[in-house]
Amino acid sequence: MTSENHGTEKADSAMVMSPTGSTSQAAPLSPSTSKPIQELPDELVQAGWSKCWSKRENRPYYFNRFTNQSLWEMPVLGQHDVISDPLGLNAAPASGEAVSDTGLGNGQRKRHPSEDAQAGPNSFKRPKVEIPVTPTTPTVPISPSTPGVKPWVNTTDDKQGQTSVPAPAPYRPSVVYWDLDVQTNAVIRERAPANHLPSHPEIELQRAQLTTKLRQHYHELCSQREGIEPPRESFNRWLLERKVVDKGLDPLLPSECDPVISPSMFREIMNDIPIRLSRIKYKEEARKLLFKYAEAAKKMIDSRNATPDSRKVVKWNVEDTMNWLRRDHSASKEDYMDRLEHLRKQCGPHVASVAKDSVEGICSKIYHISAEYVRRIRQAHLTLLKECNISVDGTEPTEVQDRLVYCYPVRLSIPSPPQPRVELHFENDVACLRYKGEMVKVNRGHFSKLELLYRYSCIDDPRFEKFLCRVWCLNKRYQVMFGSGVNEGSGLQGALPVPVFEALNKQFGVTFECFASPLNCYFKQFCSAFPDIDGFFGSRGPFFSFSPASGSFEANPPFCEELMDAMVKHFEDLLEHSSEPLSFIIFVPEWRDPPTPALTRMEASRFRRHQMIVPAFEHEYRSGSQHICKREEMYYKSVHGTAVIFLQNNAGFSKWEPTTERIQEFLAAYNVSGRSLPSPGPPSTSTGDKDSKPVQERLAKTQDDSSPVDKTAPDTTNI
Repeated sequence: MTSENHGTEKADSAMVMSPTGSTSQAAPLSPSTSKPIQELPDELVQAGWSKCWSKRENRPYYFNRFTNQSLWEMPVLGQHDVISDPLGLNAAPASGEAVSDTGLGNGQRKRHPSEDAQAGPNSFKRPKVEIPVTPTTPTVPISPSTPGVKPWVNTTDDKQGQTSVPAPAPYRPSVVYWDLDVQTNAVIRERAPANHLPSHPEIELQRAQLTTKLRQHYHELCSQREGIEPPRESFNRWLLERKVVDKGLDPLLPSECDPVISPSMFREIMNDIPIRLSRIKYKEEARKLLFKYAEAAKKMIDSRNATPDSRKVVKWNVEDTMNWLRRDHSASKEDYMDRLEHLRKQCGPHVASVAKDSVEGICSKIYHISAEYVRRIRQAHLTLLKECNISVDGTEPTEVQDRLVYCYPVRLSIPSPPQPRVELHFENDVACLRYKGEMVKVNRGHFSKLELLYRYSCIDDPRFEKFLCRVWCLNKRYQVMFGSGVNEGSGLQGALPVPVFEALNKQFGVTFECFASPLNCYFKQFCSAFPDIDGFFGSRGPFFSFSPASGSFEANPPFCEELMDAMVKHFEDLLEHSSEPLSFIIFVPEWRDPPTPALTRMEASRFRRHQMIVPAFEHEYRSGSQHICKREEMYYKSVHGTAVIFLQNNAGFSKWEPTTERIQEFLAAYNVSGRSLPSPGPPSTSTGDKDSKPVQERLAKTQDDSSPVDKTAPDTTNI
């Protein structure tokens, strides 16, 4: 049992792991009875029910020790349970029962009169929907899966006396892309609640509008200053790269970064100057691209403050290229591409020198606009909390014990303000949530998944009164982060196929994802980018602030070079300082021209135990937009090879050693889709890689120069 199943902050630490590995758990509480009560049917007793006596009300009630549910009426097995299924998505239709305001049917908890008289400051009551009952009209449980019923929304369309419709069959996704029953083996030091400002739809809407405006500024600056379109998804990678070094207070936009100039954004813009080079298939395209590059380079040198030597070199090379194009009409595609490569080598440094200041100005301008937007958002957020009488600075720090516990979701120290109303309706198999005209969508399968994650992880909203607002904020945050273009950002949030996750869990004890979100996670324990909203759905917080002492982890980071490099540094620090079993299985793109710093660092790491390459176009990823895309668009082929690297300390290697049998079972998971993958062996490179030989020599040198600690454990690369 993991700690996220407990209902209070104190109970989160009920299960404690000592440094020696032993565990202790507090005894569960159960109600006491003051009078002898007659026995219940055996079926109810086995389900956890017992009959108790209320001294205050002077009447019997029924208590379930498994779910802590209390009822005035005798429970009936098989009906809707608001504790295990708060939204009623899996409720079976009831028949022949009347709905009344005074009677409490099964599935409703016992309430005190004071609760009916006055709601709490951070809650709102669901509107009552009265459905007339006739002998031929069955009573329908009110839930989001019931067409025509809006349990959380009061609109003018809700009319008294409306006729009910038979409830549909319980909704169960035909294909499930997660397993939320896997318990965690990740152990951390107990930590205090975080001081992030709680999410609110009004603030999230303002953040979305300002982020969209910032994207527009970026587009305009690239067009006006450099005459190019912004590199595809470069803004998304800028957000990811900035959050690695950002010390600001906003969960999305950067505001306190050093350096101010983003290496990621600067590099991507410079690669598209003077023009963007695309993939060429035909001879005429290559000829046209060479001509456009020569013209753009000459125009840039003539219009910028270039040195005389730069003007001379670029002008001479451009004229030579133009003369060659005019006199040679029988050149092949390869000839044109070779000529283009030669022109880039000759003119590229001079073009980059005159564009450097302008591109740095773009990066600096975007950063300072972002910092100003962060100031506005935070000021509006603090004002909203102040209006709700919620103090941010007056919260007392929570004392925590220095002990090891199983990891649990992020908790917030600042209480959540009252939430506004969010409308919910279903269009076929898509849940649509609307706030002030802004709609977000999520398919019903993932909506049901979010409900389960919320029930497992959220401790401040047992009646799900803030659930819809938080689902809206969650979807809006990720929608804004990855952009609104077709398939934009979906690659940055891609996930491994389900059979691969199953094999990782079975063969290597993996129970935790280092880079995921509530929308694409496979396990219910994961790290994600936004603790202020993802924590309600099971997130353990950002990975770079997560320091496990032991456990087996999967890491499939967004493909941003700076982020991947910081990830490897964090892995090595954790492995260096932990003597408990610790294992990381990393999936990164095999970029060899040039090789990424992260890949080079992992291949030279003394913690590397095994490495394999999954070739391009022979494996798949799950789409980052899996929560809204069509089923046939769920998987896409990877256009690059994927390097799978095992980083483990000695204890982790002893417990989860990548043996021949385990690796074969792992590769068989990829073969489920019918594609053949290479057998376990040394890393392979494509024949087109110019540096394939140096890579092999470097790997061999790494094995020879490994430390004595590594030599005690076999390197399974040569299996």
